[in-house]
Amino acid sequence: MDNDAFFARLESEVTALGAYRASVIKIAGVETDRVFREMCAKNVCGNYGKCWTCPPDVGEIDDLIAELRSYEYILVYQTVTALEDSFDFEGMMAAGAFHNKLTENVREKLAGEKFARSLFLCAGGCRICEVCGKKTGEPCRFPDKAMASLEAYGVNVSKLAAAAGMKYINGQDTVTFFSAVLFDL
Repeated sequence: MDNDAFFARLESEVTALGAYRASVIKIAGVETDRVFREMCAKNVCGNYGKCWTCPPDVGEIDDLIAELRSYEYILVYQTVTALEDSFDFEGMMAAGAFHNKLTENVREKLAGEKFARSLFLCAGGCRICEVCGKKTGEPCRFPDKAMASLEAYGVNVSKLAAAAGMKYINGQDTVTFFSAVLFDL
């Protein structure tokens, strides 16, 4: 298999689904840091301990970093959405919903690929269920679809963007989200 042609096809398919940019890089180019787990523990997003795919329930950070490092490639993709202004909370939420739907569509589109194995990571934690089973005392309702965030795996997303040839910040009055697919051939 010609990897360059295969990677170009993957990138093209993801952008055709609505991503602004997509790029395949080697996992060796991904920087990780345990500090991102500490940021999760501060519970800024409100999901710490309230979502099966968020810390602490997603797993130990060192184990997740080791799992990430066990893959050879990562397909990184981003969405960039214009906002009315820097206080456009509704626009940010709509952009996040669009990105989350894109991530689900990417998973569906790539389900037929001949990856030896793959792992889908999203922006900001799983949004498959409106209310996570963790909050209602139930097990994960869709363990085959649930996705953890890049940050839960310790990924430094700003450096990931640079490694993939993308901008982390795309100008005033925009919001940018990232997701990824880790895979082996």
